[in-house]
Amino acid sequence: MAGLGSTPGAEPGLCSRYSSRSSRPDRLGRQGQGGSEAGTAANESGGGQAATEGGGRAHAGVERCRTENLEAAFATGQDAQPVPEEGADGSTTATIVLMNKGSYSCKLGGFPGVDLTSINGGERWSLVRSSQKWSSVEVEAGQSTEFTLNLAFTKEEEGFYQPAWVEITPPNETKALKIEWPWETDTLVDQRGATHPGTFVNPIG
Repeated sequence: MAGLGSTPGAEPGLCSRYSSRSSRPDRLGRQGQGGSEAGTAANESGGGQAATEGGGRAHAGVERCRTENLEAAFATGQDAQPVPEEGADGSTTATIVLMNKGSYSCKLGGFPGVDLTSINGGERWSLVRSSQKWSSVEVEAGQSTEFTLNLAFTKEEEGFYQPAWVEITPPNETKALKIEWPWETDTLVDQRGATHPGTFVNPIG
């Protein structure tokens, strides 16, 4: 189980946002500790972009978003299926949308805990965090914000990892949201023990 646990928002299923540009993971990116507002040492100063549809920078007094009030989904293309697009460096960025399904505004900021799990749950990969800066964002009821995953795909028949599920723990929460890995035939380079893996998580806001 994950431990304690932006860019313009989009409703799940409405659009796809893939890019080959993102910060590499920081050397201090920690695995297996779920979401965190603190993030890595490079993220503790905050100050990243946090504008979202139906939201903006968090106001004082707004409570943090709880897992039970959020819904997660991969952003999709016109065919309602996330299709990874290969960048010049062979990597891609996929967007995960977090919708506030509660009745009141709440705030999100920092890094979610993201764990990839295999079909039987026996092979777990806790993604490290990038060195991107962040700031908290207020998400109105019924609106959404998002974060991205950098993914290093491979077509090799050895040294790969095949996820089945993605577990997302919001910052400062202990319960995770679980969504299905959408690419059944696409595998990742297995870099679970790497210091600077090509697969990593970027901040929410």
